[in-house]
Amino acid sequence: MKHRIAVIAVMAAGVLALETGQASALPSGSAPTHPSSLASVPFSASAPVLAGGSVLPDASAPAPAGFSGLGSRRAPGVVGTDVSNWTGDIDWEAAAGAGAAFAFVHASEGVDYVSPRFAAQYGGAAEAGLLRGAYHFAQPHESGGAEQADFFVRNGGRWTSDGRTLPGVLDLEDNPYGKKNRLDNCYGLTPEQAVAWVGDFTRRYRQRTGKDAIIYTTTSWWRTCTGDSRAFGRNPLWLARWGTEPGELPAGWKRHTFWQSADRSGSLPGGQNSFNGTPSRLKALTRAPSKIRLTGAARGDTYTVTVANTGTEPVTALKLAGRTFGGQKFTKAGRGCRFSGTAVRCTITRLGPKTTARLTFTVTPAGPGGPKRGLRIAAGPVTLTLPAAR
Repeated sequence: MKHRIAVIAVMAAGVLALETGQASALPSGSAPTHPSSLASVPFSASAPVLAGGSVLPDASAPAPAGFSGLGSRRAPGVVGTDVSNWTGDIDWEAAAGAGAAFAFVHASEGVDYVSPRFAAQYGGAAEAGLLRGAYHFAQPHESGGAEQADFFVRNGGRWTSDGRTLPGVLDLEDNPYGKKNRLDNCYGLTPEQAVAWVGDFTRRYRQRTGKDAIIYTTTSWWRTCTGDSRAFGRNPLWLARWGTEPGELPAGWKRHTFWQSADRSGSLPGGQNSFNGTPSRLKALTRAPSKIRLTGAARGDTYTVTVANTGTEPVTALKLAGRTFGGQKFTKAGRGCRFSGTAVRCTITRLGPKTTARLTFTVTPAGPGGPKRGLRIAAGPVTLTLPAAR
């Protein structure tokens, strides 16, 4: 996924022309090196929740089935492409007609290269109705990770909650300039140094954009160069592996979010990719996380919980789960809630930005003495504990 000069790679299986702007580490079990690109109340809690009520940082749907093999050069599921300067001018309307739903466009590399075709490719994908995101080809030996994240954001990697921009990508793969810089595939970094560099980049990108950068890599590069670090599981994984299955994942990830299954010899321009989830889950990546805050109070035999969306995007189908402790049982719950004994579950159909919803629960009286009593309730990772009124 690098774009400055062209090289010819001679493989055991034959001769394959590669643009070094796009040369990738050999995906485990794959075809040859990658040539495509690529409150008034004292109790409260808050945390980010994805629009739609999801709290997962990546797509959680199981990998789609039905891939027909390398002959099709098309990944399963929601399909898309990745392109670079070497891909040239692109007929984005034709790509959309062929089924492309998203595109990743090469924006920058290191601290001194910006793709001359980025603006045209990025804008063209959006005009054709595709969701699009930018990617940065890492050169970790040239500067610190934070510096390269800043360069990326200044040159195409800035994210905005406009419903069509995917988070930026950090492209990590084999060093394609070994003969020039005389460094190994890990750019001369130890695993500890590589992990620190990736951490610096991803932290700065999140500070600058509010989103977690997508990490593009191969299982083999990640294992070799980071020591198979488990430190980045919150970042969506874009796995590069040519073949009929994604195969084994790097440590730290239980699932991939995107999969590059083939090079640019498929029906779409550039690399052949898929999103591991539904179109609506893909769309969710283009929206800012909504922030849910819980506050509440206990008076007599009643608990009142206020759910606030402090973000800029609506939340739909937000689910809450609660349980009393100390022996109290629910006797009544408001609209959208179901209860049984000490447990309650509620669904808020829609909670707009900067709005609140109030839930009221009635429980059996708490007699004097006895164990501590109260209510614990959660909305995703956001939890609230209310002690019973005395």
